[in-house]
Amino acid sequence: MTVPHTKDHRTLQVAASGLLGTVSAEEALLLAELDLQRLPRHVAIIMDGNGRWAQRRHLPRVAGHRSGVQSARMAIETCARLKIEALTLYAFSVENWRRPKAEIDFLMQLLREYLRSELPLIHKNNIRFRVLGRSDELPASVQREVREAAELTARNTGMILALALNYGGRAEIVDAVNSILAEQRAAHAPEQVQESQLAGHLYTAGMPEPDLLIRTSGEMRVSNFLLWQIAYAEIYFTETLWPDFSRPRLIEALLEFQKRERRYGALREGEQPLVAAPVRASAR
Repeated sequence: MTVPHTKDHRTLQVAASGLLGTVSAEEALLLAELDLQRLPRHVAIIMDGNGRWAQRRHLPRVAGHRSGVQSARMAIETCARLKIEALTLYAFSVENWRRPKAEIDFLMQLLREYLRSELPLIHKNNIRFRVLGRSDELPASVQREVREAAELTARNTGMILALALNYGGRAEIVDAVNSILAEQRAAHAPEQVQESQLAGHLYTAGMPEPDLLIRTSGEMRVSNFLLWQIAYAEIYFTETLWPDFSRPRLIEALLEFQKRERRYGALREGEQPLVAAPVRASAR
């Protein structure tokens, strides 16, 4: 569905360019189509392709991870400037512990470096930081860094920046169910679990469900990410490797989202429901 170029839409174009500051010619063309009134409330990103990016350049995998930090910084800044309510970045899964120890150690150190260097700017820009996942299983030094980041920004009122660390979608649902069962045992009041009750015990409690899930690097799977929350999310796959995922590529994903017709299981506007033909009695 193409957005009509009305006077109001032209005003929104100017507003979008203004929010992002200096823009390139390519970005200006893309922003000319972006409608600020129809942006997703919550964007979730599977940041994939760091290793392949490094391999293609005959570099160690860690170089890809370090370069990927720049793309994360771009995504955070762009979404915050566009006043998107929440951004979730899939940084480290429960399965990632299977990687070589040297790579895991580097990723944890890179996270600590990032928080130390970027946290003042995150806080200054009114962004709330939170972690999704089994953070108590992370190294003690990382637990301390993320806890301090969350505490420092807890009262901020801008975009929620959620980092999925030691995260797994199935693990999240198990943790939510166990939390509910523990509450019921304590209250001596076992009841059937309701959908809304489970949602309130997920790591993402208090956040809107993702409207747009982006996965880079050409892989077409969700990899155990936000399994409950993405039930009605629009999914955008791109061949672009995460370190090459620039602001124009993010705007393209937002534009694709705005072309989708979101029905949540209902009929399209103007679509007539199927009416079953009457059953004829068989001749005797």
